[in-house]
Amino acid sequence: QVQLVESGGGLVQPGGSLRLSCVASGFIFSRYLMRWYRQAPGKERELVAAIANFGGSANYADSVKGRFTISRDNAKNTVYLQMNSLKPEDTAVYYCNAHIVGSDYWGQGTQVTVSS
Repeated sequence: QVQLVESGGGLVQPGGSLRLSCVASGFIFSRYLMRWYRQAPGKERELVAAIANFGGSANYADSVKGRFTISRDNAKNTVYLQMNSLKPEDTAVYYCNAHIVGSDYWGQGTQVTVSS
């Protein structure tokens, strides 16, 4: 079965950095676009970044452009989200997503808190 397991979240001060990881299993990882979403308290889940199956193309939400970088290692079935210059408004639970044959799959999420 499809599994997505995120890690790397935590508490960081404004201006700091974190690197999130999502390890995938149960499907042919290299065939699929992968996405990172986030959901802040009281807000809807929003798309943060997406990367094409072989990593040749990436897209970002305007709010994170220039600060976040999505990447993937198909040999390790892993997608990453490097987050720099973090702001308090980046505080959220971050989720890894794969859309496979008409169905969305999600990880359990990892909490990112940006606070001094």
